[in-house]
Amino acid sequence: MNVSLKIHAALELYQKDSSCRAMGQGPLPALCRQCNFLTKSQNNPQVCPYGLYAEQLSGSAFTCPRSTNKRSWLYRILPSVCHKPFKPMDQGHLTHNWDEAEAEPSQLRWKPFEILRASEKNLDFVSGLHTLCGAGEPKSRNGIAIHIFTCNTSMINRCFYNSDGDFLMVPQQGKLLITTEFGKLLVEPNEICVIQQGMRFSVEVFGETRGYILEVYGVHFELPDLGPIGANGLANPRDFLVPVAWYEDRQVAGGYTVISKYQGKLFSAQQDFSPFNVVAWHGNYTPYKYNLDNFMAINSVAFDHADPSIFTVLTAKSARPGVALADFVIFPPRWGVANNTFRPPYYHRNCMSEFMGLIKGRYEAKEEGFQPGGGSLHCVMTPHGPDAECFEKASKARLEPERVADGTMAFMFESSFSMAVTQWGLKTSNCLDKTYYKCWEPLKSHFNPSCK
Repeated sequence: MNVSLKIHAALELYQKDSSCRAMGQGPLPALCRQCNFLTKSQNNPQVCPYGLYAEQLSGSAFTCPRSTNKRSWLYRILPSVCHKPFKPMDQGHLTHNWDEAEAEPSQLRWKPFEILRASEKNLDFVSGLHTLCGAGEPKSRNGIAIHIFTCNTSMINRCFYNSDGDFLMVPQQGKLLITTEFGKLLVEPNEICVIQQGMRFSVEVFGETRGYILEVYGVHFELPDLGPIGANGLANPRDFLVPVAWYEDRQVAGGYTVISKYQGKLFSAQQDFSPFNVVAWHGNYTPYKYNLDNFMAINSVAFDHADPSIFTVLTAKSARPGVALADFVIFPPRWGVANNTFRPPYYHRNCMSEFMGLIKGRYEAKEEGFQPGGGSLHCVMTPHGPDAECFEKASKARLEPERVADGTMAFMFESSFSMAVTQWGLKTSNCLDKTYYKCWEPLKSHFNPSCK
């Protein structure tokens, strides 16, 4: 099931009335997001109304089946081809070199990643990107990366697009006002945003800002199949929101910088106008956002522990049925009612890699040490589970219906790839918690061969 194909209603994010219209400068009338009367049901007329240029953005091969074919038509003041040649630029701590540090199979946990103040150094969204771990290869379009972004200033007269894949962005501290070619999205903590491959965007922030990014190469995120769950549950298609058209007809005398991430490296090109000059658009290849509070959690109501896959919001499928390139999973507030059951997450060794992050609150399996803005990584077949305090408390708890994770939102990026950690993640960030393993040291044997 394709998320963008299932979005039926336009989101009125930045409009004072309920009409669906393009916002911006000039005397244009209201233009429907579907552009039906702008182009009279034709994608590419000989001459576009209002002197606009038609430009198609394809997110899939032309010959993909209709159910997976992704494309949008943009009607813009100038086409995006109008720029000077790209040149390499400094990419800071953004990388796809998975061999720069030795392999690390131990359990890893990071303290909250530091956000520099603007008085120390100005960092916008692009200069504040730091690659933590990943696997695969953007050239072959098969792999993933996990990035941390920390920034303190807005992007001014520059935009970014990812030629390698999709960004799933999870803000943890601070709001993101994201201007895209399709319109604007305001994304706050406890919401997520997906900016798909090739879409140009700029990020405005309002102070010290931090978050997580899951990047996938070669495929797009979609809703997981529901199977026996039926037609409803988990993340419902109606709750995914897309922007309405917004444009600016603005010349930039000092030059506007377009930054491309291509084959894992950054390149910049100059042009003399804003790229956010799309007056109208239609199609199913869009940026979108989702509020995690809308997730319809499904859980055990009898006994035993359901696998965490029941909390999957979005998945990026691999070529193997049932095996994800990457899953985005959350652990939202819910009721715990399972009888005769150890209710926190169980001890586990997994053929998948699991990166955990915390947006807010205290995660039930590790209430101390795992903090908002930090993270943990348990790679393929590395054992993990509740700390000693959690185990003892849950083993003795009276099993009554109880609220779980109130005021908390933890999430997981799970991948079939064996993840490599970057030098920044292991050393340069100076956030690695070298005492993480100690949370399991107090675990003791309760074995009694004469007691059943």
